[in-house]
Formats: sequence, structure tokens, C-alpha cells
Amino acid sequence: MELSPSPTTSPTYQRAPGYLQRLGLADWLFALLLCVGAGVALARYSSFMDIYEKVILLASVPTFVALGWHFKAVRWLMPLVALLSLWAVSLYDGNLDAAQTKFFLKYMLSSQSAILWMSTLFAFSTVFYLVGLLSRSNFGNSVGSKLCWAAVVLGWTGMMVRWFESYLIGPDVGHIPVSNLYEVFILFAMITAMFYLYYEERYATRQLGAFVMLVIAAAVAFLLWYTVSRDAAGIQPLVPALQSWWMKIHVPANFIGYGTFALAAMVATAYLLKTSGYLADRLPALEVLDDVMYKAISVGFAFFTVATILGALWAADAWGTYWQWDPKETWALIVWLNYAAWLHMRLISGLRGRVAAWWAVGGLLVTTFAFLGVNMFLSGLHSYGKL
Repeated sequence: MELSPSPTTSPTYQRAPGYLQRLGLADWLFALLLCVGAGVALARYSSFMDIYEKVILLASVPTFVALGWHFKAVRWLMPLVALLSLWAVSLYDGNLDAAQTKFFLKYMLSSQSAILWMSTLFAFSTVFYLVGLLSRSNFGNSVGSKLCWAAVVLGWTGMMVRWFESYLIGPDVGHIPVSNLYEVFILFAMITAMFYLYYEERYATRQLGAFVMLVIAAAVAFLLWYTVSRDAAGIQPLVPALQSWWMKIHVPANFIGYGTFALAAMVATAYLLKTSGYLADRLPALEVLDDVMYKAISVGFAFFTVATILGALWAADAWGTYWQWDPKETWALIVWLNYAAWLHMRLISGLRGRVAAWWAVGGLLVTTFAFLGVNMFLSGLHSYGKL
């Protein structure tokens, strides 16, 4: 007869600590700081918010808490950006002209100054990452990474200060800075950089920085050209179609998709070079490149799907119909179908290797036309974003 082991003789099994048990004091302090900040904002500014904005504010707390717990760098990034932004707000003292008279505003913390610093730091980061890759220099990659983080800090600070500046112009002008090409190009650069920095930390490799920073540098170059040639840095009142709380969630979700699709394409470029024998000894393993490409597209597809649904709801609210086959809508659908097919082929047919990489690179061309080409060459209900 087979006997069950007695409690005193049975082997001891140790359960791995749960996720919450693995959190440290810094994690809980970060969560507490976000809760306090949201509470202060709600108590002080609730009279200026509608019910939807209050829901967005409250929902952002657990979202950013989870982000900070998963991506540790966010725990210092958010407080630092908040401190720099609040410092800038205090320097304005309610007067927009202070941006031209106070030293730190004029040369560092006004929105235009901070965004110019962001652009400069991204450019130098690209150079150092390239030097690190070509010379196999850990120093170059390390400096490139630090410069990228500095650009992210000043970029987010510039966006927060620009938001405040819009309200200094007039309460009816104030809006979240995601309403035109100038603002969304900044958003695109920031999102792409942050996702790259996450994967850099996650996979303990900086060799991909030279590739991802190229697409960010291209965005920055366009941003600077657009600023000079179109005087695009000025803050303008929202057109009626954009005067909606939907913009606060639709546009950021959309650009998480654009940013991660661009990142995946640049990683795919590295994959193709490695499989062709170029820089093979200087790039991460093919398995790592394939995994980053897959995860970036998966995240981007999820957010792009949400953004498309939100866009349809916004369209119904603004124009009375969910879909009108506007050029922007049509090309958004093409982007969605392209990556849906990519993921389907990967999960069902095991798509890997050079075919998947070439497809991801081609996807960037489709995404770029949907993002920028439609604004340049086509007209429709979204023509307020034209060049």
C-alpha cells in the first residue's frame, strides 16, 4: 500500500514571493507621491475639470504607479520633470513675457528653450551611440544613453511648461500640447526614446541605440525645419474639431503605436545587417533582436488598436458618425491591418527571420505615410494637421 508522506517527512516547498512582496520602500513611496500629487491637483483644479478629465486624472495614478514599478527609471524621471516644471511655473509668476527676461526661463526652462535642448541632446546622443557601435566603445554607448535620458527629461519638461504657457495666453487657448505637427513630433521623439531606453535596460544592451536614435534624430531634424520654416513653435488656439477631451487620450495612444512601430523597424534593420554579416560581432544576438522587434510591435499594435477605437468614438461625438473613410482614417486602417497581419503570421505561422524583419521595415514606410504623408499630400476632415 502506498502511503502519503506525513507532514513531518514531506519535502519543503518554498513559494516564490509575489509581485507586491518584491516591491521595496522606494516603490511604495513613489506610489504615495503620485497619489498625493493627484489629490492636490484634484483639490486645487477640480473646478476647471469636467467629469471626463477627473476620471483621466484618477485613472492615471494606478497606470503610472504600475509603470514606475515595472520601469524603475520612471520613479526618478517623473519627480524630476515635475520639479523642473514647477520651478518654471514659479518663475513665470503669471507673466508670459518672463520667458524673455528671466535667465533660466530664457535659456533653459521655457518650452522653446527646453525643446531646443532636447533636440541638441538627442543629436549628440545619436553621435555617441554611433561612435560606440563603430568603435566597440562602452564609453560612447554609456554617454549616448545618459544624453538620451537628459533629452527625455528636458523634452517632457518642455511639454509640461508649454501646457502651462498655453493657459497664460488665455484660458480659452489653454490645451494639452498634442494638437499639431510641432507638438506631436516632440511626443513621437519622447515616446520612441523612452521605449528604447526601457528595452536597453531590460536586455542590458546599448548597441541598438545607434539604430533607434537615427529615427529620433530624423524626427528632430524635421521638427527644427518645421519650426524655422513655418514658425510652428507658437501656441495657437485649438480648432473646433480638437476642442474635446478625447484628444487627451486618443493622440498619446496613437503615438505610442507610431513610436514603437518605428523602434521595431530600426531593430529590424539591425537584424538584417547582422544576418548579412555587417556589424555581426557588435550587435546583440538574433534572438534578442527578434524578441525586441516582436514586443515593440505587440505593444504598438495594442495601443494603436485602442487609439483607433477612441478615434471612432471621437468622430461620432464630433461629426455624428464613427467612420467616413477620410484619408487619415483609411491610412490608419491600413497601418492596423499591416501589423495585424504581421502578428497573425508570427503567432499562427511562426513568422521569423529576415522576412519578418523586412516586413517590419516596410511597415515603417506605411506608418510614416499615415503619420506625415497624409498631412502633406491628401486633404480631408483631418486637414487641420497639414504642413
